[in-house]
Amino acid sequence: MSVWQRDQTTPSLPEVHSTVSVPTNARLWRKVLAFIGPGLLVSVGYMDPGNWATDLAGGAQFGYTLLSVILISNFMAILLQHLSLKLGIVTGRDLAQACRDNYSKSTVIFLWIICEIAIAACDLAEVIGSAIALNLLFHIPLVVGVLITAFDVLIVLFLQNKGFRFLECLVAILIVTIGGCFAYELMISHPVWGTMVGHLIPEHEIITNPDMLYIAIGILGATVMPHNLYLHSSIVQTRAFERNEQGRAMAIHYAAFDSASALFCAFFINAAILIVSASVFHGTAHENVADINDAYQLLSPVLGVPLASLLFAVALLASGQNSTLTGTLAGQIVMEGFLDIRLRPWVRRLITRLMAIVPAVIVAAIFGQRGVGNLLILSQVILSLQLGFAVVPLVIFTNDKDKMGCFANGWWLKVLAWIVTTVIILLNIYLLIRTVLPLFGWALG
Repeated sequence: MSVWQRDQTTPSLPEVHSTVSVPTNARLWRKVLAFIGPGLLVSVGYMDPGNWATDLAGGAQFGYTLLSVILISNFMAILLQHLSLKLGIVTGRDLAQACRDNYSKSTVIFLWIICEIAIAACDLAEVIGSAIALNLLFHIPLVVGVLITAFDVLIVLFLQNKGFRFLECLVAILIVTIGGCFAYELMISHPVWGTMVGHLIPEHEIITNPDMLYIAIGILGATVMPHNLYLHSSIVQTRAFERNEQGRAMAIHYAAFDSASALFCAFFINAAILIVSASVFHGTAHENVADINDAYQLLSPVLGVPLASLLFAVALLASGQNSTLTGTLAGQIVMEGFLDIRLRPWVRRLITRLMAIVPAVIVAAIFGQRGVGNLLILSQVILSLQLGFAVVPLVIFTNDKDKMGCFANGWWLKVLAWIVTTVIILLNIYLLIRTVLPLFGWALG
């Protein structure tokens, strides 16, 4: 038994800990169904409105070229989420609690602040995405739409009281809605399948072209989201599996299947957004489309299908609301895990949402739609810059045999995890030097 298991006091998300029953002597499909859910909640973060901005920009400007970035990001996500779920299942601690258990108070405070910035950036994408969707569907002014999103805290609180399984089912319905909308968009956009498949292999231009690199790392930040690592390590503990070696091994097996399958669904949706953008806008007079509103306005006229723009907006609204649900949980897990502070859910949610609403309202009022679109992409780059601070502790903890016992990462997984971590950190340093600093000119100008 590890040190964490002996010293553990309050479990992560205590109100839903071990509340979803897992049949021990049942058929395979029943066990699979029992574990399906956490992966869906995590996958929401990989298809939120921030992804839309980066995928639309990448497809319109560079065609199918950045499909390889989405694919690589997805494999990185599968690896890192696997480490996250394994940490939660084996140790009974989420990633934030693990950091609090093992690091000094000053380090924990620093990591907490960094993570809160990432959550605020994610929430910013949700606020802007939902506000844009409300504007497109109901012609609600952008500033008013941003303010309306402050009240979704009531919806979240209502759903949490219905039980964790209910929350998972609602998330699944919204994911199916998004997937269905983009399956239709793919069908009517007529992509060049041969060219598209060829671009699943990365090209060196992605690194050498600063504009392409900026969008590529935005895609990475929008895909591999730091707060999802904290989220996943917590919500896998909602399953009531036996807390022994055999039970943990079973839980890891089924949770890994849940995670990988859900993330492949997210890959389909991310790839579909970029493919539709590339098929419709790249190589035309609309190649500079990087704004969700512009994409909505142009989809139906360019394709000649009135339903195209409507379904685009419906999927965007579903995406924004879905991300709100998981963002609330992540914020709670991070604050409770790092600081051991338990606020009332509505207070925690309101604080997080206000951190996103204030900059969104200011930018929407001063710069309008174009400024909001730039802010959306910038929020994803901010997420990417936070990744290393979540990934490094996760890899260190899951490599440690004293903490993980027989479930510690094998040598090949250690090597792969450190390669992914190094790539993420180096790309972000390069991004900071080559592309982020010039953004101050946009902010001031």
